Amino acid sequence: MNSSFRPAPGPAVHDLADRIRGLSPACGPVRLVGIDGHAGSGKSTFAGQLAAALDGAPVLRLDDVASHDALFDWTGRLLDRVIAPLALGTTAHYATYDWRARRFGSPRPLPPAPVILVEGVGAGRRALRPHLALLLWMEVPREEAWARGRSRDGEEQREFWEGWVPAERRHFADDPSRPFADLLVRQREKGYEMLAGPAGTVGPDQLLT
Repeated sequence: MNSSFRPAPGPAVHDLADRIRGLSPACGPVRLVGIDGHAGSGKSTFAGQLAAALDGAPVLRLDDVASHDALFDWTGRLLDRVIAPLALGTTAHYATYDWRARRFGSPRPLPPAPVILVEGVGAGRRALRPHLALLLWMEVPREEAWARGRSRDGEEQREFWEGWVPAERRHFADDPSRPFADLLVRQREKGYEMLAGPAGTVGPDQLLT
């Protein structure tokens, strides 16, 4: 499980937050920002810091939308229950999945906000990209990320990871996100750095922050 401790956002994250505020909305009045990457790459931690730098921006975690029976087959549900209402400027409602109880709970509201972060594997899939104001990719090699995830989740989730890894491989083979990322996010010993992604307009080796 993730620790509840969240380090304070560093300068690079605050700079990114300022850049996001200046973007044009792509989902009705909302600037949806996708944070994608391999499982275990640090998406949740980074999303927490970025949300704090954005004065508490809501975070939609795709772990709440997926399920054991639909690790990646949740696109239609997300588009219908979240994206469509937000695009109209109305409150979305979506049920969150309990991974231990293996069932969905009661729907929770997600009102439109200036910025909403969408965090999880598949946040940059082709069906969502038209609605994103910005796509970020956590730049961690998949084997390293998966090792982190296994270590984080422990023996209790060993069977889950045995099924997850091939499922994630298939997903990104069919619907890759990294080639369409605007920025690559690299975690350093202290804080993060942002590099222009494959879809960005700045040279691939030029730091943005």
